[in-house]
Amino acid sequence: MAGKRAVVKQSLPEVIANDLRERILSGDMAEGEIIRQEALAEEYDVSRMPIREALKRLNAEGLVQWTNNRGGSVTKHSLGQIGEIFDLRILIEVDLFRRAIPAMTTTDYSRCETLLEQMEASYIEDDVGKWGTLNHAYHSALYGAAGRELTKELLDRINLQSDRYVRMHLSVMKQREPAKEEHRKLLDLAQKGNVEEACALLAHHIGRTKDQLLEMVMAKRALEES
Repeated sequence: MAGKRAVVKQSLPEVIANDLRERILSGDMAEGEIIRQEALAEEYDVSRMPIREALKRLNAEGLVQWTNNRGGSVTKHSLGQIGEIFDLRILIEVDLFRRAIPAMTTTDYSRCETLLEQMEASYIEDDVGKWGTLNHAYHSALYGAAGRELTKELLDRINLQSDRYVRMHLSVMKQREPAKEEHRKLLDLAQKGNVEEACALLAHHIGRTKDQLLEMVMAKRALEES
């Protein structure tokens, strides 16, 4: 007889929060979009209580701005705030990468290589959502050997804010080869122990995304306002 299998049990608010989170990150729910409890309760065929609890979770994550009495909306960051998110990523990720490279093992390299192959497959499939998840997993794998759990928790929260903008950028980015090449070169430099060049490339990699994204968001918002 087969042994017991572990099943992740989720509460109803958690299930709804996970679905709403993905809708926000994918752009299905646009930045600034008004959120109505009643409409969501009807859409998910539940009472308002699990909707309210789900929105509280997303509010704590910074993806929505929500108050019980006033309702809320999907968080819309200013251009300055978007820039700040990516500046924080550079500061934190470069530090983690610098600490991780000397401690990386063949297991770390293998994990990164597997994720790279999955990412490259997602390019071909044009699966933006999958690529966004793998992108975060790959960067996390590069820094795992640093063993900085508190810093990682902080970075996970920042990446939750940047993920929807990264996906937005990828969805309209026609030339994805530079990102593919940079991701592979980051691993190659880490394997060679070339700390300074690897960290410089990482800063450039995130900074290039930031600059292109800000230009794109600025143009998009200007068009919407006109």
